Amino acid sequence: MRALEIYRTAEFTDLIETDQPLPSPGSDQVLIKAVAAGVNRPDLMQRKGLYPPPPGASTVLGLEVSGTIEAIGSEVTGFKVGDPVCALLTGGGYAEYCLASVCCCLPIPKGLSFIQAAALPETFFTVWSNIFDRAKLQAGESLLVHGGTSGIGTTAIQLGRAFGSQVIVTAGSQEKCEYCQKLGADLAINYRQQDFVEAVMHHTDDKGVDVVLDMIGGDYLPRNLKCLSLDGRLQQIAIQNGSKSEINLASVLMKRLTIAGTTLRPRSDEFKAKIAEQLLEKVWPLLESGQLEPIIDSVFPLAMAAQAHERMESSQHIGKIILEV
Repeated sequence: MRALEIYRTAEFTDLIETDQPLPSPGSDQVLIKAVAAGVNRPDLMQRKGLYPPPPGASTVLGLEVSGTIEAIGSEVTGFKVGDPVCALLTGGGYAEYCLASVCCCLPIPKGLSFIQAAALPETFFTVWSNIFDRAKLQAGESLLVHGGTSGIGTTAIQLGRAFGSQVIVTAGSQEKCEYCQKLGADLAINYRQQDFVEAVMHHTDDKGVDVVLDMIGGDYLPRNLKCLSLDGRLQQIAIQNGSKSEINLASVLMKRLTIAGTTLRPRSDEFKAKIAEQLLEKVWPLLESGQLEPIIDSVFPLAMAAQAHERMESSQHIGKIILEV
């Protein structure tokens, strides 16, 4: 099968096409003939040598795919050969075939294409597990999301609105802010022109928001804490601005704040299976009814994965970037 591997020298890093043996599914795995794969920032980090795969995971990039089941393990139930699925992976998506734990597979929602389905697993698992499963966002509460036009951001806007929350986002241009508001955000803050802390506090009459979903880190941490209301919850899912920050712990005590961090990739299959069940029950019907939709920025052929990475690094994209296998 064709697969893209990382080729690294002292001067540059590239993705090269290689010919690899077809993998065979374990007892609780399925082999997927991929049609499309999602591009995510961890892919870019792994390509640069900053995010090694977990033990036992494929060294091929790619954390989500859509396609059809080619073969199944001896203990697999609920799926059969030929079923169209999308799947969350620990690696291996930039290839013609990949292995997935059956508990991390979901049927493609009715009415969605393979391209659209490839945009679902990583973002929907991440947003649901952080905002609803861990931070317990409730109807009537408020949510602040940084990076409103990212795959995570566009998903969080829609899910927050669908379940009755007020959604505030930050984005880097007026065009992006307008898109977020069309998608359902109650307030979109251009962080290049406004102090997002002042904007959030003004919009909430100085109450602050109940939940913050942040992928920036660094100097955003103390500012996020200022945005939180009493009993507010910060969910940290990435650290694009760095891993170090200084905060005033007194505000954490006085406002009874919760700061939580998580990464999805190394979590157990048992954890991911729980999230998959919740998505299938509560979110998949909304996708099938058209109330939610994956936002697709662009589609690149697999051989142009490096160009897809450049598109993501430019931060000009709105929604998900997809590779067509």
